[in-house]
Amino acid sequence: MRFLVAGELNLDLILQNYLSFPALGQETLVEDVTMTLGSSSAICAAGLAKLGNFVAFTGKLGMDSWGDMCVDALTRLGVDTSRVMRDVAIKTGLTVSISSPRDRAMVTYLGAMAAMHAAEIIAAGLDGFDHLHISSVFLQRALRPELPRLLALAHERGLTTSVDPGFDPEEKWGRDIIELLAEVDVFLPNEVELKGFTGLSDPVQGLRALENGRTLIVAKLGSEGCAALIGGTLVRIAAFPVQPVDTTGAGDSFNAGFLHAWRRRVPLEDALRFGAACGALSTQGSGGTTTQATQQQAKEFLAMRD
Repeated sequence: MRFLVAGELNLDLILQNYLSFPALGQETLVEDVTMTLGSSSAICAAGLAKLGNFVAFTGKLGMDSWGDMCVDALTRLGVDTSRVMRDVAIKTGLTVSISSPRDRAMVTYLGAMAAMHAAEIIAAGLDGFDHLHISSVFLQRALRPELPRLLALAHERGLTTSVDPGFDPEEKWGRDIIELLAEVDVFLPNEVELKGFTGLSDPVQGLRALENGRTLIVAKLGSEGCAALIGGTLVRIAAFPVQPVDTTGAGDSFNAGFLHAWRRRVPLEDALRFGAACGALSTQGSGGTTTQATQQQAKEFLAMRD
C-alpha cells in the first residue's frame, strides 16, 4: 500500500516525568530528556512505514540543523523524504513536550509548519498513491483554507483520504473543519478534539453529532479505548492495559495501525483493535517512534490478548 502524508515537521524536546507540573515563577525537575522527531504527521508516517507500507512525506522545513535532523530521522525510519521542501527564510518548528506516564502538555513554535501550501503538494504529484493522510490542520495555517481543494483532487485521482485534526491552540474549533468532512473518508479526533468540535462531553453523542453518512469518524478515547459508528451502530474497543513509559505520539501510532488495516478492508472492529495495539506498543519507549510496531509485533500482541 502506498501512502502520502502531507503535514507538519518538527523536533520534539521531551521533558519526562516531572516532579510537579511547572508554574510561573517556579522551577521543577524532570527525570529525563530526549530530543527526537516530532509532529503528528511524521509519527504517523513512521508508523505506517514500520508496518511495511511505502510512505512518502511532503512538508516544509527551514534550512537549518533542526531541519536536517528531521529529514535524517524520517529517512532512517524508512520514509521517502524526496518531497520535503526546505526554505532558507524560515526556521524549522519545535515542540517542547512536558510528559508523564499519564499525559503531557506541549508548547510549540510553528515556524515552517505554518508555511506549506496545497499547490506545493499538488505540484509534487498525487498519482501512484492509494491514500492521503493529513494531521494537525490547526498548525498548518497556510494549508488549512486550501484543504477542500486538495482533498477533492485526491478523490478525483482515486485516493482515499484521512484527517487527524489535532488540538486547536486557539480553541475556536472552526466550522470549516466540519464542512471539510464532505471530502474526508476517515476523521480521527481524540476525545478533547471531539468535544471541541461538538461541545458534547459524551463521545458517543459527539460521534452521532458529526455523523454525515459518508465519513468514518473514529474517536480516540485514551484510557477508554476507541469508538466509531458504522451505519449508526456503535463499535467500541477497550484500551489494552499496558504500563506506559511515554504517551507521546500514541494517537498517531493508532492512526497508522488503523489506516494500515482499514485500507486492506479489514472489518472495522478488527481495524480498531489493530490500531489500539499499535498505539499501546508505541508507549513502551521514549518518544513517538522508538517502539512503534511492525505488523508481526502488533499481531502477536493481539494474539496474546485473544
